[in-house]
Amino acid sequence: MSSRTPLGRAYVLASNISREIRREGVPVDELTLVGGVRRYAPDVGEVALLALAPATRHGQIFSAIARLASVSSATPRPPAGLTLSTLALSTPRGDITVHAAAPEQAGAALVWHTGSRRHVERLTRRAAERGLRFEDGLLTRNGSPLVTRAETDVYAALGLPFIAPELRQGDEEFTAAAETRLPQLVADAHIRGDLHMHSTWSDGRDRIEDMVGAARQLGYEYVAITDHSQRAMSSRTLAADDVSRQRAEVEELRRRTPGIQILHGIEVDIMPDGTLDFDDTLLAGFDIVLASLHDHAGHDREALTHRSLAAIAHPLVNVISHPANRTAAMPAGYDLDFERIFAAAAETGTALEIDGAPGHLDMDGPLARRAVTAGVTVTIDSDSHRAEWMGRQMRFGVGTARRGWVEPQHVLNTRGVDEVRAFVARKRARG
Repeated sequence: MSSRTPLGRAYVLASNISREIRREGVPVDELTLVGGVRRYAPDVGEVALLALAPATRHGQIFSAIARLASVSSATPRPPAGLTLSTLALSTPRGDITVHAAAPEQAGAALVWHTGSRRHVERLTRRAAERGLRFEDGLLTRNGSPLVTRAETDVYAALGLPFIAPELRQGDEEFTAAAETRLPQLVADAHIRGDLHMHSTWSDGRDRIEDMVGAARQLGYEYVAITDHSQRAMSSRTLAADDVSRQRAEVEELRRRTPGIQILHGIEVDIMPDGTLDFDDTLLAGFDIVLASLHDHAGHDREALTHRSLAAIAHPLVNVISHPANRTAAMPAGYDLDFERIFAAAAETGTALEIDGAPGHLDMDGPLARRAVTAGVTVTIDSDSHRAEWMGRQMRFGVGTARRGWVEPQHVLNTRGVDEVRAFVARKRARG
């Protein structure tokens, strides 16, 4: 049995402990998620937090955290080198580690505890080459800690530009840094809308109005409601006969919801024969059409690839959502010929999605990088089924995209709504 924790579960565990620490008035100046969660790794070996406060408070902080209501047991780890003990916590929801650092060494501690191991090992060797020592969350010279209030201080001392956490894999980021070709990564602030979410018309928990309200609170300029079509393998789906009633609800919301554009979309299923489960007349009435492989149907690589290519070739399909259909049960997703899929998507003007739902995180970082290198436009979406999850899942999507070296210009929904509509119109015109 794997000891690794899926990103979504790890994020919730760390966030809940962080809130409890704040609520109980534990005297920390700052709390930061570190380790694999901060790198948006799809699964995490150790769920960890870094507490920043003057060293004189560390003992008090650890004692207070050990008394939290959610903590079943707390075990201090022995001091290593110059650092104070680390506290290992057990809770009913899982184990979590809390590290502590003084603000003047925050940068070194953040880099050390964020990892990855290979990245830190490379930095450790680089430090030794410069007469420094990078160990246990401290950067030292002749045994004395250097002041590193920010991570940029650490990288500068080692002759490097800042390397974003999501890129810290211990390999190509160092070559790219040396050649001054690190990407200007997409960030949360670049996202102008969310093009994939579900309401009570299919298997979502909340009404369209609630989803739109959450999108407005996130500062989005537009949002697409994309419920599951009638043959999706979901607990509830949108029947063809209900589309006109849903459209009327969307139109009513448009009239009374200023400040955000609402696109009426759909997530259709790609059937085993490569067709879609809504006919073209119905699809033509939507503002945007997403298509998904939800049903493996026992197909091999060639058959699955053919189904995806058929959907990409369809003039009314604008986005292939979670292309590999990664799930927690099958993290590798479907076996597809992605080189052919990327070529077809780039040629037809079809976007491929980076899906932030914790059960998908698809396309994953390496696959997303291959896609944008091949000239594919991507979307980053929440695939949210609850209003309260929208922001978190978009953050997971952005983090996953950053692991793929994705930049803002690669992403459809970093553009305004008129450009999204134009993207849809161009493909329809080709058809």
